[in-house]
Amino acid sequence: MGQIEFIDTDGGLAEAVGLLSYERCVAVDMESNGFFRYHERICLVQLAAGNTAFVVDPLAIDDLRPLGVLLANGSLEKLFHAAGNDVRSLHRDWGFRVDNLFDTRIAAAFVGSTQLGMQAVLKEHAGVELAKSRNLQRSDWTLRPLRPEALIYAADDVLHLSRVREVLDEKLRELSRLEWVMEECVRLQDARYAPPDREMAFFSIKGSRELSEKGLAILRSLCHFRDQEARRLDRPVFKVVPDATLVQLSADPTCELSNIKGLGRFARPPSSRALKDAIDSGLKSEPVKRPERVMTEDPLGPEERKRVEVRLRSLKEWRNQVGEDLGLNPGLLWPAVSLERLARYPESLEAELDSAEVREWQQREFSASLQQAVATLG
Repeated sequence: MGQIEFIDTDGGLAEAVGLLSYERCVAVDMESNGFFRYHERICLVQLAAGNTAFVVDPLAIDDLRPLGVLLANGSLEKLFHAAGNDVRSLHRDWGFRVDNLFDTRIAAAFVGSTQLGMQAVLKEHAGVELAKSRNLQRSDWTLRPLRPEALIYAADDVLHLSRVREVLDEKLRELSRLEWVMEECVRLQDARYAPPDREMAFFSIKGSRELSEKGLAILRSLCHFRDQEARRLDRPVFKVVPDATLVQLSADPTCELSNIKGLGRFARPPSSRALKDAIDSGLKSEPVKRPERVMTEDPLGPEERKRVEVRLRSLKEWRNQVGEDLGLNPGLLWPAVSLERLARYPESLEAELDSAEVREWQQREFSASLQQAVATLG
């Protein structure tokens, strides 16, 4: 167990950042409250170097700019595990950018690990077994004060990352794959938060495609009602009424509410009255047509489409064989969307190598092999 320092003042954060700025690398992790609140936000930021973890409370600190400066410091490596959501959350909450990022999940994947969760990677590559409490995994990190076991839980996620990074770095160098991982990490730094389109979200609910146009109008009204309730209660929408329940109500708006699972207090007065009003509002509104998919005319005839399918199978077999030879998940080695384009237009290989989805390391390592595979396509 390392040393844990809890930081909940502006001065404490500035002092901790000052100390960490002299390190070669800093491990970073975060705890958020998306399982409990309508608007998800970062509730803890864990930083570690050596044997010390700083657990920062952003809910208590007014000036978080020193943290942003630390994360953007290109001379200081930041170690994350599965950084995508963290990078987006930092951008969403404070507009922070992470520079010089190393993701141990990506690194583990490129040495051939198949279990990529934090606990599995720590055990495989550092011999560390963390006893993670399920209750703490689903904690509402908004609540204060934090219990001692919660601080330990949060700190454990960063105290061992530097050791994992050392082991993975050595393995990646032996396999000549470190540059592959570094390019993936640079791409990950550009991840940005995109707010959901709540007005159109009802079209994406599972089961909504089976609804009539009138059913979609009811579902839209119910989703609007649920969103208002979620905001008022400061709870995530799925904890107000589940998606499946809304679809069931939309398909059968005259059903007896007390017979519907998942409604909770909305199955009985007085809360049921507001729900019925939302159903009535949907019934009275104009039917909703699902947006038509924009279908571009396919210039290929039936015979050519069959040939495309055969080519795509052949290209996927090539990728699978490369993955087997390297002991890696084939999906890491070449983008599926690129193979799909090549199956349609094998003559476009030269242009495809420069497409946005293809990494420089992929082009460098596999373009010759892919060229041979494309040459055999019918």
